[in-house]
Amino acid sequence: MAGRIGNLRHAVTLEAPVRTPDEGGGGVETWTAVATLWATIRATGGAEVELGDALRGRVSHEIIIRAQAGVTPAQRFRLETRIFQILAVRDLDGRGRFLSCLVEERHL
Repeated sequence: MAGRIGNLRHAVTLEAPVRTPDEGGGGVETWTAVATLWATIRATGGAEVELGDALRGRVSHEIIIRAQAGVTPAQRFRLETRIFQILAVRDLDGRGRFLSCLVEERHL
């Protein structure tokens, strides 16, 4: 089962957005590390999507972590150069031990 501690093999960084005002009245969004967590990462699907004049691959994953307060879809995970935008978070087994995060890998 993915929700076993021994299966949490990837050290991922949970990041949160920080918006800083710029001189033009807008803002710049940067990301700051919130925590480093051990995780299981497994691909759940993929598709090709058209962005502008190009086709791009879109890959969905499930990332499972030990329960951590405050994990929301406004955040993302980073694994080295890979970025995973959180789409949804749920209690994996209904007992509050693990969170299942449905994510989409972003290519920046």
